[in-house]
Amino acid sequence: MLWVMLLLVAWGAAAVTCIRLCLVTAGAAQRRPGTDRAAASPELNLYETAFLAGGPQRVADLALVSMHLRRRLLLAHTGWATVVDPEGRDEVERTVIRAIGPEGQSRIAPLRAAAAAADAVRSLADRLVAAGLAVPHGTRTSLESAVRGVRGAAVLVVALAAVAMLMPGQGAGHAGPVAAWFGLPLVLTLGCLAIARMENHPYSPWASPSGQHWLDSLPAPARGADRDLLAAVAVRGVGALEDPDLRAAMLGGARTGF
Repeated sequence: MLWVMLLLVAWGAAAVTCIRLCLVTAGAAQRRPGTDRAAASPELNLYETAFLAGGPQRVADLALVSMHLRRRLLLAHTGWATVVDPEGRDEVERTVIRAIGPEGQSRIAPLRAAAAAADAVRSLADRLVAAGLAVPHGTRTSLESAVRGVRGAAVLVVALAAVAMLMPGQGAGHAGPVAAWFGLPLVLTLGCLAIARMENHPYSPWASPSGQHWLDSLPAPARGADRDLLAAVAVRGVGALEDPDLRAAMLGGARTGF
């Protein structure tokens, strides 16, 4: 009964990957050193808030929108960024200007990627991790890897079940019991993924428990002022933009992929 061996392989893959995901999730949920100190009275700027809410890419988006609103940068709806004022007011803005290059123009998509990967953003992330507000890079990548492992196990279970049911020389009515047996590890993997998703949604994968508490405590931005618009972009991303031209510039730049 070769299908029993396939079933054992399916169970082994499901059990190992689900246990790993549970262990990684439990470790990520533990409070880290500095959390209590950080939770007492965190005073974060918009860049730091943007990182906790959306990671390095959100910081880059915030910098671009901020520079556009303050007439330091022109973001065209065609997906191009043009330097207006070459003097950045902080290191993130100076990073954006350097990424644009001496010609003073760049496509928005590669500009966002370069700004998100800059040393200034990595230093910001390190400060937040040290304060207990952000999830360390290793923890986040371990969780992502564990989730991919469970997804892979679910696909493997389905594939092995198909092989077991299509094996030649099986008696009549063989497929039903085999499918039922393979359904158990499949339910385990899918249930584990569902629980992991519920545990992390709608929470940011970048923020620690204290960092998420900080984000949850923020008041809803009022409409009208640039500061409120930037706060909305920091927390919700470019989807918070109401200006159709500016929104097209950011989303168009994201779609181009140049």
